[in-house]
Amino acid sequence: MTNSNEKRLAAEIYAAIGGPENTNKVYNCMTRVRIEVKNDQAVDLEQLRSLQGVLGVVEDDTLQVVVGPGKAAKIANEMAASSGVSQGESIDENLDQDLLSGRSQAEQLAAQNKAQQHKRNDTPFKRALKVIASIFVPLIPAFVGAGIIGGLASIIENLMTAGTIDPAAWTNLFTILKILQSGLFAYLNIYIGINAARVFGATDGLGGVVAGVTYLTGMAPENPLPNIFTGGELAPGQGGVIGVIIAVYLLSLVEKALRKVVPDAIDIIVTPTLSLLFVGIVTIFLIMPVAGFISSSLVGAINWVLAVGGAFAGFILGASFLPLVMFGLHQILTPIHIEMIASSGKTVLLPILAMAGAGQVGAALALWMKCRKNKQLTNIIKGSLPVGILGIGEPLIYAVTLPLGRPFITACLGGGVGGAILGAIGGVGATAIGPSGLALIPLVADGQWLAYVLGLLAAYLGGFILTYFFGVPKEAQEASEITGAPSNTMDALDEL
Repeated sequence: MTNSNEKRLAAEIYAAIGGPENTNKVYNCMTRVRIEVKNDQAVDLEQLRSLQGVLGVVEDDTLQVVVGPGKAAKIANEMAASSGVSQGESIDENLDQDLLSGRSQAEQLAAQNKAQQHKRNDTPFKRALKVIASIFVPLIPAFVGAGIIGGLASIIENLMTAGTIDPAAWTNLFTILKILQSGLFAYLNIYIGINAARVFGATDGLGGVVAGVTYLTGMAPENPLPNIFTGGELAPGQGGVIGVIIAVYLLSLVEKALRKVVPDAIDIIVTPTLSLLFVGIVTIFLIMPVAGFISSSLVGAINWVLAVGGAFAGFILGASFLPLVMFGLHQILTPIHIEMIASSGKTVLLPILAMAGAGQVGAALALWMKCRKNKQLTNIIKGSLPVGILGIGEPLIYAVTLPLGRPFITACLGGGVGGAILGAIGGVGATAIGPSGLALIPLVADGQWLAYVLGLLAAYLGGFILTYFFGVPKEAQEASEITGAPSNTMDALDEL
């Protein structure tokens, strides 16, 4: 339930961005409220950054307001509800907004120029990232819940196998937990297909059916379908989430094309039938084999890099992940994690990348010790550290390390130290995605949680030492130096 503080912040955010009438969509990820605004000139970024409860602001194709875990969903829901629409839907637009607002010609021209700049920055790569985020972000809570339940099931299974607990007393509970875990992972392609259909503009149900085709559930094991590329047999699930996204995108094109030519009287019969028939056949014989090759090659390449690169590869991955999070580019890794889990039961990439957040925790602790006189900074650190330890890094990024510049760099290097430890050990993986930091421990596969904890401690220590001796600006040790979080790296460097 949304409390009064969250309602207040939702109203204040609207006031700073020009009101609900300046908003197309409002939605959220784990820590950010994402807002599509109509007129960027009406947004007061300084006012937005100064709001109590706002940890940072990111200017991208959508305006991203960092408010922290748990709060993001509640505030986005409150903003959408107060506008009379469901979260994620478009708010009705006034098509003659400039005329009614009485804006000057100069203001209109400025808005047009800024819109053109956004279009120039709207690269195919950024659009692809936005699509990936839109498909997978709604599933993150399911990954977290089902993953932790699966981790508990694995602990019970290990204890039963070791004879520590009585199987007769624990088998039913183990079975229940596995059923709950399978509710997500056994049908994951279908959930992704439904979300992808919403993003691409296809019918939700048809997207789910096309995704379900990849399981080949109607195929008799004694009479398998041929792989036309290799001459072998098609395998259920081949192509994974990459194949599902491609197939549903094709579905959206076919469905839209058919609706233009099929008469309304028979549209409900003809369009879904022809769409499923055509896209289903293409998915089975073309998309699944090709996407399967891409998926296996991608996963194999990452495993090879980690196996050959060892500590060096781990350091590079751990040190470079925070900038990806800062710009929202980390969503591109989600399909890779899922493919690794599907092929081997774990993703060895996630624990290494989680070291980035641990390095930032170490950096924040060093700042806390060296900047004790800066009460504003230490208060922010005290509020951001608990969620940082649990693996939610945005509050520390936007409210602590990034505004100061150098601590962000030393935090990245600290994450590299932890990544190097895990890279040297090798094979430390997670059975699901979503959590990071200490919250990832229940998801560490094959009982290697001690190795993961060792990496965390190394990243904490690396971030702390590097920041304590090299990453604390003198001005940060004075009171009231931080007033808001810069929106990007260049703003942060300008403050040094």
